[in-house]
Amino acid sequence: MTKRTPYGMPVSKYVSFHEAMPTDISTLMTDRTWPSKQITQAPRWLSTDLRDGNQSLIEPMDPARKRTMFDLLVRMGYKEIEVGFPSASQADFDFVRSIIEEDAIPEDVTISVLTQAREELIERSIRSVVGAHHATVHLYNATAPVFRDIVFRNDKEATKELATSGTQHVMDHAEKILDDDTVFGYEYSPEIFIDTELDYALEICEAVMDVWGPTEGREIILNLPATVERATPNVYADQIEWMSRNLSRREHVAVSVHPHNDRGTGVAAAELAVMAGADRIEGCLFGQGERTGNVDLVTLGMNLYTQGVDPKIDFSDIDEVRRIVEHCTQMDVHPRHPYGGDLVYTAFSGSHQDAIKKGFAVREQQVAESGGDEADVVWNVPYLPVDPRDVGRNYEAVIRVNSQSGKGGVAYLLASTRNLDLPRRLQIEFSRTVQRHTDAYGGEMSAERLWEIFADEYLPATTDNGLTPWGRFQLHATQVASAGDGSDDVLTATISDGGAEHTVQARGNGPVAAFSAALEQLGVEVSVLDYAEHALSEGGDATAAAYVECEVRDQVIWGVGMDSSITTASFKAIVSAVNRAVR
Repeated sequence: MTKRTPYGMPVSKYVSFHEAMPTDISTLMTDRTWPSKQITQAPRWLSTDLRDGNQSLIEPMDPARKRTMFDLLVRMGYKEIEVGFPSASQADFDFVRSIIEEDAIPEDVTISVLTQAREELIERSIRSVVGAHHATVHLYNATAPVFRDIVFRNDKEATKELATSGTQHVMDHAEKILDDDTVFGYEYSPEIFIDTELDYALEICEAVMDVWGPTEGREIILNLPATVERATPNVYADQIEWMSRNLSRREHVAVSVHPHNDRGTGVAAAELAVMAGADRIEGCLFGQGERTGNVDLVTLGMNLYTQGVDPKIDFSDIDEVRRIVEHCTQMDVHPRHPYGGDLVYTAFSGSHQDAIKKGFAVREQQVAESGGDEADVVWNVPYLPVDPRDVGRNYEAVIRVNSQSGKGGVAYLLASTRNLDLPRRLQIEFSRTVQRHTDAYGGEMSAERLWEIFADEYLPATTDNGLTPWGRFQLHATQVASAGDGSDDVLTATISDGGAEHTVQARGNGPVAAFSAALEQLGVEVSVLDYAEHALSEGGDATAAAYVECEVRDQVIWGVGMDSSITTASFKAIVSAVNRAVR
């Protein structure tokens, strides 16, 4: 009887992976060890960008793009690169020949070519790698029941014969075609391994090894692909551990995995497979590959890096990697893609921004106290699993402001782009101004726009900041001297009030008190409640910033001033507060 979801989807047409498989892996693996393992070193990596990634594109890479991608992979440090399917197209054959003949392959890099198990295709594949320093032929045939029964109509023996005869053809043609200068290797994949009966997968791999004869110095790579990801990652890990335990000549076998991402768990499957005994992972940069993609080598490598494990791959300019991949594949990397997306180090949320800002402040203090390299201080900043600078990003994009942002994000942007260290209550006050702008106009607010709003709100009481002056009062000149008895400061100030210039003189217990008294002579009572200052720059032309919290006309309001003189900056800050109160 057909079962449907409440939304009409026919759920009864699907069965669980465990029901579909003839072998219940849970009964074979009652003593699995992978759940307690940790990954403490990088596996071997094989990039399939030029083969699996290329084949998956709407418009396959042309020779120039393929060469650009190959050069990128080499620069990043990949030592095994599947460069094409030379028996499938003349373009792939010519590309393989070009990188060999142009001596583009470093001696420590092994290129790999893929072939089906047909003799004429095997021969052409081997001819494509003539002259390479290190070359591997990767042979595959489908072994799962759904392919044996539906696609090829082969029984188990015929399928195994295809694998073993293909292996023999690889050996025979390699001996005839290649010279002794080429270090030649072999990889075999029982395609659709994840859906193949485990005992039969083991049987066919053993038969292939019997032909190849792995021994010391003669490795075989056995690749066990999740060609279509159809089970949870723990099931794949069980399959890999079972195979790794039961393969003979295990010390001469590199167990390789090739996860796809049909269920969205390709990275997890690859990591658990390594914990289960896999030595090698095949994938693509940013996961480009057929259907939902091959497993993502960038995420896998960076996951290791953030656990203190060297991935042996250079991710120090991840944006350049992304740009090249997007150019070559003509496909965009999602802005939320782990580690490499445009927005992955960005916080818009106010609470997130506040936590990040505080995390940076604590880290800065820890680095200063350590007196050493910042790399010696463990990274521990909220919401950021990796220091953006390690992958070539700066901190300017970490916190960005929109209508969801709070005082922490606003303060961080002003601190990181303008060196302004706003007192907390000023942060709260100004964030309300920003909120009004974002509510009115929507979208994201750039750092430059944020500065314009801040400057317009707090700074244009004088003409030295490039903005149109506003406000009832403007400060022109001041002079401070000590009173004859040495108890007070005497201030002489030239101030415009509504365009009319006045020179006033007042005394006070310090310059700030004297300036407040001078404003009283112009009819404005102002009380300074809080005061903060700091340098904005260093050197002979250093600028200082002053922040004052004032009570003016029963309002508690902040003002900001900037000047090469900290005293004058404080006067400007008071004028800023007064103008804001009276406008």
